[in-house]
Amino acid sequence: MTETPTNSLLWNDWHVIAEEAAPRPLRPLRTKLLDVPLTVRCDDGVINALRDDGIPMRREVRYGFVWACLGVPTRDIIHIPEAQDDWRCIVTGGAFGVHASSPRVVENFLDLGHLPYVHQGYLGAEEYGKVAPYQVRDLPEGGIIATGCKVYQPSASPAAKEGYVVDYIYKTERPLIVSLYKANPVRPGAFDAIYLFAQPVSEERTIAYTLNMFGAEGVTAKDLRCFQQLIFLQDKPILENQFPKRLPIGPRMEMPIAADKSSVAYRRWLSRIGLQYGTIGAEPLTA
Repeated sequence: MTETPTNSLLWNDWHVIAEEAAPRPLRPLRTKLLDVPLTVRCDDGVINALRDDGIPMRREVRYGFVWACLGVPTRDIIHIPEAQDDWRCIVTGGAFGVHASSPRVVENFLDLGHLPYVHQGYLGAEEYGKVAPYQVRDLPEGGIIATGCKVYQPSASPAAKEGYVVDYIYKTERPLIVSLYKANPVRPGAFDAIYLFAQPVSEERTIAYTLNMFGAEGVTAKDLRCFQQLIFLQDKPILENQFPKRLPIGPRMEMPIAADKSSVAYRRWLSRIGLQYGTIGAEPLTA
């Protein structure tokens, strides 16, 4: 991929390309971003990310991840205020290769309807399969937010001792970054937070990462990391069996089911901003 007016949205944005702990001395990490081969190295304790063709590239280390921008950033790395909370257990969740486009991965994260079936016994139960009405609206600076989401979950987190109806809030502020806030089982009124970052390796391949920020009561970093890895490994085969691999977002390419309200809103937003990479049917933005 090279920069063009129709894909500059991603070319000039920041993307996670590795966990900070992944590259080690003498063990560089090879990866791709938007079809561009990269190498992430640890040199004398300093993380470096370089394009294999030698063209300069911007890179940063933040929130436990290595970030890269192939072009000229139009904005900073997304701000995550929860990462500053000292009452949280904060841990990255690993890196998962998925044979599906990055928009597919984000849309799956937004889909409330799959929780009772794909994550049965953890994030849902079939007898509670009906999704209650919730609200979706546009964010002032772009993106969408879903509020009023309620889901019964038998084991909402490693700290949960019993099942309960969990309040959810979804927020998508960047095309390939989505966050989830879910009611903490121990702290009344507090919300655990999960961010998912989808690295667009190619139009049909993704590496997915999570940043997990849960209340520390009853949770260890190891338990939290293992829990989130279990959840994503349940999603992976579902994602990889969806066709087409790229996300259809053009006119008449969506099924407006009530349970998928946030998924439909996400597709429509991507269509409005003209995101073509990893999608099917988007109309390019005119200058």
